[in-house]
Amino acid sequence: MLTLWEFFQSLGKTFMLPVALLAFSGILLGVGSSLSSSAVKESIPFLDFMPLQLLFMWMTKIGLVAFIYLPVMFAVAIPLGLAREEKGVAAFAGFVGYAALNLSINFYLTVAGVLGNAEQEAAYGVKSIIGIDSIDTGILGAVIVGIIVAKLHARFYTYKMPDALAFFGGARFVPIITTVVLGVVGLIVPLIWPYFAAGINGVGTAISHAGPFGPFLFGAGERLLLPFGLHHILVALIRFTEAGGTMEVCGNTVSGALNIFYSELSCTTTESFSASATAFLSQGKMPAFLGGLPGAALAMYHCSRPENRGKVKALLLSGVVACVVGGITEPLEFLFLFVAPALYLIHAVLTGLGFMVMGLLDVTIGNTDGNIIDFFIFGILQGTATKWYLVPVVAGIWFAVYYSVFRFAITRFNLKTPGREVESAEQIAAAVTGEKTTGYKGDIILNALGGADNIESLDNCITRLRLSVKDMSLVDDAVLKANGALGVVKLDAHNLQVVIGPQVHLVKNEIQSLMPA
Repeated sequence: MLTLWEFFQSLGKTFMLPVALLAFSGILLGVGSSLSSSAVKESIPFLDFMPLQLLFMWMTKIGLVAFIYLPVMFAVAIPLGLAREEKGVAAFAGFVGYAALNLSINFYLTVAGVLGNAEQEAAYGVKSIIGIDSIDTGILGAVIVGIIVAKLHARFYTYKMPDALAFFGGARFVPIITTVVLGVVGLIVPLIWPYFAAGINGVGTAISHAGPFGPFLFGAGERLLLPFGLHHILVALIRFTEAGGTMEVCGNTVSGALNIFYSELSCTTTESFSASATAFLSQGKMPAFLGGLPGAALAMYHCSRPENRGKVKALLLSGVVACVVGGITEPLEFLFLFVAPALYLIHAVLTGLGFMVMGLLDVTIGNTDGNIIDFFIFGILQGTATKWYLVPVVAGIWFAVYYSVFRFAITRFNLKTPGREVESAEQIAAAVTGEKTTGYKGDIILNALGGADNIESLDNCITRLRLSVKDMSLVDDAVLKANGALGVVKLDAHNLQVVIGPQVHLVKNEIQSLMPA
């Protein structure tokens, strides 16, 4: 039986599939919309060439796929990610459940006389959802559908029907029961949704009333939740619901900071982006991601023993590249999280301050990752109205602050960051020079987890193995760290996360191949 903690861990992991597509779609949308704008065509005349403009318009159009169909993707991705068997059936049932929910809501609105009455439609927030006039429940509605479908799938994918109805049993029964259950839920949603919406609006109001501290609380909170894998919940709330703000864009009411930004990006009449939305997006990460963490990496390098610097260089450089280019920070953060939790707390505060400062400076750079790609596409390419030129200045200040704070703390308190001890150097060498194709020793990692018999479930997110084990005492932290793990997070008596880095999916596949089917 999953605890609430385990459930939210698993739920956050399922967000990664649609969010990854969202990041890529955002890049397509950003490049296409900026290079097809009249301002860019005037300043760079050779781009005003019909085949090129058709290409940019096509990029803009397909870049909208994740933005338009994001709720559907969440409804499909959540049961897909939570299911342990028959994942394809779970994903199919997710779409079926989302459609059934909205068709049932449409039935209620029709019978209640809401549809066709403009005033009542506005009060209920009626929109066309996958071609159905329904209440726009957004990401929250999709998450509810996904959770219900995942529970139904876990309960019924092995359901045995009487012989006469055996064809409808097993996995085939999942979309059938999903249709019925979500059909009933769809009759309830119009009765209770106003209260859900009011609660989310209350969160948004609290954040907006916090003024510049709203982005600070969000940025610091996201970093503090990251070690526990719960940051995805907060991020989704701000990006995709009313908690991130509500605004009229091109005649449409749009909720969620990222949704607002993408709507403005695709709207041909938008002259500048809303600072209230971008304050929660990429720009807030840039001081820490482009300046601060590289400064921390340099401090750790300079504080390592001279004889170990050659060994730590590869580890630190790969972490900096992952952070600056990919927006993936955990390979660097987990180098100091466990040896110096106070430093991580300072890092969280400085990240929050980065969000606040960029908002106060009225920088307007959106998207999701806060890396150099976002800086170029959503900052520089969108023109000086984004105030992208302030990013290098603030990032430079953050670099100096992080470097100074980390170097002082490491030397003053003798913190055992990479390369400070002989043992650390050996661990780093093992992490960098693994024998397998992934660069990690899958068989040794499996043994350090207590062997295949000790593993009850194995999965991964962007940078971590996520496991449930029978006996936590069999997990050997030292061996895991000596063979490439950047950190081991033991959540309770049975659940843990092993921080690997961007190659984690290859490590998981290798370990899985060594386990009996």
